[in-house]
Amino acid sequence: MSTKSQLPMALRAAYLALHRRSDAQFAAHGVTADQFVLLATLARGQALTQRELAVRMSSDPSTVRAMLVLLEQRGYVKRETHPTDARARTVALSAAGKRKFKQLWTAGDAIRLQMAEALSADEAQILVGLLSRIGSVLSQSAEGELEAVTGAVAGAKIES
Repeated sequence: MSTKSQLPMALRAAYLALHRRSDAQFAAHGVTADQFVLLATLARGQALTQRELAVRMSSDPSTVRAMLVLLEQRGYVKRETHPTDARARTVALSAAGKRKFKQLWTAGDAIRLQMAEALSADEAQILVGLLSRIGSVLSQSAEGELEAVTGAVAGAKIES
């Protein structure tokens, strides 16, 4: 089996190992790995619409919505009407959410350290670049496939 053919399964295995380890680490704090990603995305400081948040997280909007409901109930996020679009809602970390994110970031130190120790600085830089390239190519492919499907559906509706 060639290295290129092993790539998808190797990426999946690494992702799942990171996800499981993160879930286990954050469980003591009552948060999942996916909820941590949501909090980390909001911790950059900018209020986002739910749609923007889903895109930045590379996550399904309905999954993000469900996490937001839970995190809002816990007081970690606040949702408000968008200042210029009454149909949209913006999401930001609350003060409690900022504190929780800091706790979680510290809780994740051991995982980040373990990953950093597995690679040299040069290897880590190369890996990040390669993963970014793969993500970009796959995102473009998915968008092209979606456009082809929606175009075919639109064409079918026009013809009928």
